[in-house]
Order: sequence, then structure tokens, then C-alpha cells
Amino acid sequence: MLFALFPGHLVPDVEQLMVGFVGMDRDRDRAIFLSVEVEVLATVLTTTCPLCFAGLILLFYLILYMFLAGMFSFCIYGLLLTLSPYTPTYRDRVSPPGVMIRPYLHGFTIAFNVSEPSTWTPYVNSMHHFLQAYDDNIQEEKNIECPAGQYFVQDGAESKEKKACQFKRSQLQNCSGIEDPTFGYSTGQPCILLKMNRIIGYRPGYGTPVSVNCAIQKGNESALKSVDFYPGNGTFDLMYYPYYGKLTHVNYTSPLVALHFTDVKKNDFVPIQCRLNGEGIVNNVTNDRFLGRIIFTLSIGM
Repeated sequence: MLFALFPGHLVPDVEQLMVGFVGMDRDRDRAIFLSVEVEVLATVLTTTCPLCFAGLILLFYLILYMFLAGMFSFCIYGLLLTLSPYTPTYRDRVSPPGVMIRPYLHGFTIAFNVSEPSTWTPYVNSMHHFLQAYDDNIQEEKNIECPAGQYFVQDGAESKEKKACQFKRSQLQNCSGIEDPTFGYSTGQPCILLKMNRIIGYRPGYGTPVSVNCAIQKGNESALKSVDFYPGNGTFDLMYYPYYGKLTHVNYTSPLVALHFTDVKKNDFVPIQCRLNGEGIVNNVTNDRFLGRIIFTLSIGM
């Protein structure tokens, strides 16, 4: 008690106040002594051994950053443990497939003169190079024959290597480059290959094969009079889906649809749009020219 009670009065307890003041003096003296000690030590280090002082600072930051790097590495390691190397964890934002064409040399304008082989030879070489993996003997050696018209679903462990269905070059018929090594470019009837982009686990068409159609994108529709589709009626058969990823679907070759432009207006720029058609396919997004469709230009000179 710092105050003694008297009848009607509060009187300070002098003895306890003195003890408190003495304790405060001791704490203050101790704090002053420690601060002086630290100041003297810092002065000694900076004047007699500046390298030692700098070394202590560097050691502190080295330990600090090593600790932070260790924590960051541990967090990344923990995150990677939750991810599968075979299948993407989050696929709800994956759009329907886009479309690309071959040959693809200098953009989406295929221009050449029939009478000048040097203008169309690069396109022919590009087609042959792209179709090497589709050679019949390679497909027969690496892949298997599958029943058409149904998805090729493969069960088992996620890491198990998956089999792939054959897609032979000969299925492209007049656009295979077997009978006509120039793919029609030497006669002004060029072939163009269409392929869908790969999406792991995607099953296009909801049980119905996705088909392809081509038309004039803008302008006179009579500029494009005839297009032949291979194989068959220009569809992507279901047996090539789903795709399981490059780690397990090692020998997978994407199915193709060949477009044989047998009657196109010559000596003019003809803009053409080819669309995918099927359940779940999106092909009308104005700001994405590759989603479910492809737009390119043919310019064939004689």
C-alpha cells in the first residue's frame, strides 16, 4: 500500500515510496550501463575492426535471406505435392478447342503461282515434313487399330502409358502426298490440313463426331465452288479421344481433316473460313479467330 489510512485522510506510505524510488534508480542505472556498453562495443568494432562489424551485418542478412529462401522453397514443394504431372488440376476454364492449319509458313495467307514452282515448293516441303509422323508404316508399328465411332477410354493408373489409335497418311487420299507429291499445288488445287488443338481429357461432340465446313468468309461466294474433305466426309472420329497428355500418350498423333480446294477463283485473294460443327463446339466468338474456326486467304496465280 502506497497510502496509509487515517481517520478521514489518506497519507502516503513513505517507506514503500522510498523502496520504489530506489528500484527505479537501479533500473535506470542498469539501462544506462547497458546502453553505454553497447555504444562502446559498437565504437570499438567500427574503429578497431570495421571489417568485423561489416561481417556481422553480412552474416545477419545472409542468415535472414537463407531462412526466407528456405520457407519459399518449402511452400513451393508443398504446392507441387498437390499437383499431378499427368492431368491439370483446374480445367473448368479450358475453352473448346481451337483450330490450326498446315502448311503454315508466313501467316494465314497461302499465295503462289502455279507456273512458278519456287513459289509453291516451300508449302509442299512443309506438308511432307508435317506428315512424316503419319506414314503408314510408322503408324502400324507404334499405334493400334481402334473401332471407329466411339471414344477410346483407357482405365488404369494415371501414370500408365496409354495406347494411341492409328491415323494413317493414306486416309487423306488425294491430300496424302502419296499419289500426288505436290498436294495439288502444281495444278492450282491445293490441299490444306486442319487439326484441332489438344486438350487433355476432352471428348468433342458429346458422342457425335465433329465435322468441318468451309465457305467464303467475306465477299463473292462464287469464288469458292468446290471443296473435297478427307477422310470420309470431313469429320474427326471419336476414337482419337480423349487425349491423355504427352507424358503417357507418347505416340499420339492428332487426327486431321484435309481440305482439297479443287475449284477456287484464280488471280485473286479469296478469304476462307472453316468451322468446326458439333455439340459443345464454340465457333462464333468475334474476337477469337481460332476458337472453333480458322480464317485464311488463298491467292492462286496461273
